[in-house]
Amino acid sequence: MSQIVTTFAEISNQYDVAFVDLWGCVHNGITAYPDAVAALQGYRAAGGNVVLVTNSPRPWDSVAKQIAEMGAPDDCWDAIATSGDSARAAMFRGIVGEKVYFMGETPRDDDFFKPLSIIKNPVNIQKVPLDQAEGIVCCGPFDTQADVDVNRADFLYAKSKGLKLLCANPDIIVDRGETREWCAGALAALYTEMGGESLYFGKPHPPIYDLARRRYAALSGSMSDPRIIAIGDGIRTDVLGGQQEDIDTLFITGGLSAAETKTAEQPDQDALDAYIASEMVTPTYSIGFLR
Repeated sequence: MSQIVTTFAEISNQYDVAFVDLWGCVHNGITAYPDAVAALQGYRAAGGNVVLVTNSPRPWDSVAKQIAEMGAPDDCWDAIATSGDSARAAMFRGIVGEKVYFMGETPRDDDFFKPLSIIKNPVNIQKVPLDQAEGIVCCGPFDTQADVDVNRADFLYAKSKGLKLLCANPDIIVDRGETREWCAGALAALYTEMGGESLYFGKPHPPIYDLARRRYAALSGSMSDPRIIAIGDGIRTDVLGGQQEDIDTLFITGGLSAAETKTAEQPDQDALDAYIASEMVTPTYSIGFLR
């Protein structure tokens, strides 16, 4: 059973650092949640550190600019780890070759191909048509509203050529305001289902947690073995990822799983119990919204 809490402050003094999800937790894709921002500011004021850990396919500095425009100021976080940065590092090391077929939104995802200074002797990445590609780089669908099955023909061809798909965002869906959208993870799941090989770098997979720990270690006064809590609204990303890393989790039930957990202000205990039993993932703590 997951313990329901009313505020993050009830438990926050047990942790040195919080790995905090963004979409559905700190913002809704359009605007920041004031209560969430205040909770993180309060945690930092009490001595805690906040590493925003997001499955955004963008570089961390692009995410910082984006969330500031939404109303999440830089005094509510200390560092940012993105699946985009983790995936970009792998791409520039040549994990899917030099000639890549790019799936994503232009120009929104163009920053994914910006040079990455931490990689020595990066490969010369070239975006090419699918029939010339050595691999696929997927930041998301071309159309976030279209059924992912529209990609089956291309994926069948790619699989026949043995192309690997680099997934820069393992999320399946997100809610932008009141609109639900497909993410890169849905495409990667389809490619895997069809027999292709997908490579993941965001939550719940290990590379992004390694990056988050390194971002935390770079902070002044950080500890070598910190007490960490992962916070987010994705039961199969934020919560599962935290469990696999052996760290405590705070599940934000009012995000993607609001209907399943019958969350108004707080989750219904019976509905929450039934949901986490069905998912076979049990968060340490649960709360309706980050506050």
